[in-house]
Amino acid sequence: MSDDAFRIGEYTFQSRLFTGTGKYPSLEVAEKALEASGSEVVTVAVRRVDLKGGGDRSIMDVLRDAGVTLLPNTAGCYNVEDAVRTARLAREMLDTPLVKLEVIGDERTLFPDVPATLEAAKTLVDEGFVVLPYVMDDPVACRRLEDMGCAAVMPLAAPIGSGLGIRNPFNLEIIIEHANVPVIVDAGVGTASDAAYAMELGVDGILMNTAIAGADDPVRMARAMKNAVSAGRDAFLAGRIQKKLYATASSPLEGVIGSRQDA
Repeated sequence: MSDDAFRIGEYTFQSRLFTGTGKYPSLEVAEKALEASGSEVVTVAVRRVDLKGGGDRSIMDVLRDAGVTLLPNTAGCYNVEDAVRTARLAREMLDTPLVKLEVIGDERTLFPDVPATLEAAKTLVDEGFVVLPYVMDDPVACRRLEDMGCAAVMPLAAPIGSGLGIRNPFNLEIIIEHANVPVIVDAGVGTASDAAYAMELGVDGILMNTAIAGADDPVRMARAMKNAVSAGRDAFLAGRIQKKLYATASSPLEGVIGSRQDA
């Protein structure tokens, strides 16, 4: 295990890039993109995917062959009851306590319903789920979810599938500063520079689907995202220089012939 391994509850991962399974042009492309991404955690929409598989080769067969950790999600749920029911179904069928909790509050923006998310999260945490909630980039909501026992918080960067990138880095920085659980950016990343920027802010991981699956070349984009997440994490750990309004010489002037220091 590397010194920078990524932990969520009792789970440990080397990759900080989480990926999804939707919107790929073909199963073959999805399989190659997953391999190129190096992702160890893949989300599965419980209400949209045949979890049993069977018949022709399916995305579930691809995921099982890849040996990734499945993160079932409650995508498509618009109330507490549906989200909790879907999470229970996923645990029963996939034999995992992990769940990415989504309770959507608006059909157009797909923004989460924060009060409903809090209510559903409490129920699932009390039932022993390892809950990773999709939530607004709201520091107060993230703190409340952490306090009730969620294993991570997943604030959005921008609306799902928008590709707008990090719209509010300042809120993310506040969330990161106060969180004692992993912070995973969920939704809105569009390209590799967005991923690197999010990691440079100090988030612990990124979940993305459309940015890879919707690219002209999903396999190449998956590889780019893998490298961007790794580079952004390294840059965060390295510590960037302070920003300054004026230039600072990269080489010292002392001892330079004709410099003022020699006058």
